[in-house]
Amino acid sequence: MSNSTTATTLAKRLISSQPYWQSEAGQSLWETQRACLGPVVESRVGGHSLEMSMGPALMTMSAITHPIRWSPTRQLAENDSTLVCPPDQLALPDRCLDVMVIHHWLEQLSDAHFTLQEAARVTTDSGILVLFGFNPIGLGGLARQWRKKQRQFPWDGTWRSASRLRDWLAFVDFEVERVDYCCFRGRMNAKCGEYWESLGRRHNLPLGESYMIQARRRQRQAPVQRLKFGLEAPVSPASLGVTRSGSSARCQPYQELPAKPNQANQTKLHQTKDQEID
Repeated sequence: MSNSTTATTLAKRLISSQPYWQSEAGQSLWETQRACLGPVVESRVGGHSLEMSMGPALMTMSAITHPIRWSPTRQLAENDSTLVCPPDQLALPDRCLDVMVIHHWLEQLSDAHFTLQEAARVTTDSGILVLFGFNPIGLGGLARQWRKKQRQFPWDGTWRSASRLRDWLAFVDFEVERVDYCCFRGRMNAKCGEYWESLGRRHNLPLGESYMIQARRRQRQAPVQRLKFGLEAPVSPASLGVTRSGSSARCQPYQELPAKPNQANQTKLHQTKDQEID
């Protein structure tokens, strides 16, 4: 993976995004995103988690026993426990993670839906899948319309709306529990104002620069097996003198069967004896 072309491309994108997270605007966004994630993961104790983040670690406030970070190459791995593998082929067993976080990577991957499928695969039935993305209908999305020609993070990515990712999650059998919008500010290079941030978070206005989607695996109801009481076999229509012609059933008229020869002779014999007696 570390020597492949895909890994090298992802490593370049990860490195090119670091100046933004070190800037005033990036640090302000990261702080508001961490504030959104805190209440979701603080109550979870034990288990395993995986974070695929474009910026600094967000899961520092969690009580998860075994937190794991992902990296596209071994050179960018933070420690020995870092998971190094393709984003669409996670080297983890099925349904092993209690928390799965994808932080802005879906905007940088050409086959993002495959990565989302892998994230859904490794999330337990009781676990949560958290997605962070830039909001294309927020103020930052409007500013992006004049910066499309820029080839630097975050303008070079593919911004998708929360409703679009809701459809993607439904395809992998996940349902969205909540969408939180964060980082409300007038200009991209300014800090998220406390007044606007509190107002936007209180009413959860879809005008924030970023959103956080919290999703969970859709629980299917167990099939109910109903008892089937058997009935006696129906009487054959032929035994009732019923025939079927076309689509309608008709009853044949009753016809008296002729007497057998032996029976006819015995009847004549009895009549003759009765006449002789008379």
